[in-house]
Amino acid sequence: MYRRPLQSAVRSIFNGSASRAAAAGKVSNQEACLARALVSCQLARVSSPSVTPCRTLHISTQLCSVKETPQHSEEEVGAFTKLIEAMGFTGPLKYNKWKIKIAALRMYTCCVERINYDDFFEKCSLPDTLNSWFLVAQLHVWMCLVRMRQEGREGKYMCRYIVHSMWEDVEQRSKIMGIDAIQRKEGMKAMTETFYAAIFGYDEGILSDDCVLAAALWRNLFNCTCEDPKQLELMVEYVRKQMQYIDALDGEDLMLTGEVKWRPLLEENAQSILKVATPTYNDTGL
Repeated sequence: MYRRPLQSAVRSIFNGSASRAAAAGKVSNQEACLARALVSCQLARVSSPSVTPCRTLHISTQLCSVKETPQHSEEEVGAFTKLIEAMGFTGPLKYNKWKIKIAALRMYTCCVERINYDDFFEKCSLPDTLNSWFLVAQLHVWMCLVRMRQEGREGKYMCRYIVHSMWEDVEQRSKIMGIDAIQRKEGMKAMTETFYAAIFGYDEGILSDDCVLAAALWRNLFNCTCEDPKQLELMVEYVRKQMQYIDALDGEDLMLTGEVKWRPLLEENAQSILKVATPTYNDTGL
């Protein structure tokens, strides 16, 4: 739309300049071209005001303000780091890799040693078997994975070794129970499928309402055999309060220590857990 007045203005300038040059005969061709160009630019700037907003939009500071807004983004890494990570290797990390591995092993140990499995077997009517133990353990491992994935590349690296420690522990427990190699291989394959299916279900449940989380627990923890709604309600409350509790833990402490203290299954007032108590200091720093 802004080209039509511009073309008419230029055409009128060309015709007027040509007639004046022919009548006077004193203006050279180069000077006439230069004069036409300057006049056409001035007229275009005056006669077509719709061009101005389009040009000033690109030099305004409104576009720059979008980049200045604080947004949570992934850690920027170089092309070489992305290449070696795509090949299966690990690039440079903020913390020492051995410290992260030790913290991952300790965190998995907290999922196994600091959980009262008898309470889960009793309150949820689960049989005291290796499979029931694995279902309860994978629930707590999943909560640790959700928390550590928030710590960037180092947290994702730690998640790999948490899962690795879990599969080694499951294999050792199955050997101690006397399960033969063929059944152990088939059982490990079934547990692997169950684990990754449970992760997707729990992720959807924790991001949705309690109904979706209860459905995920009913499918994965109870194996679709729970008939008591109070048991589902108890486990939904347990998962919510645990996620609220570990989300408040310091990420750097988790990366270096891996220490997680779980809340008990039954509590009088679980909704009072808003955040982890932090130490207070006086004026002298003590």
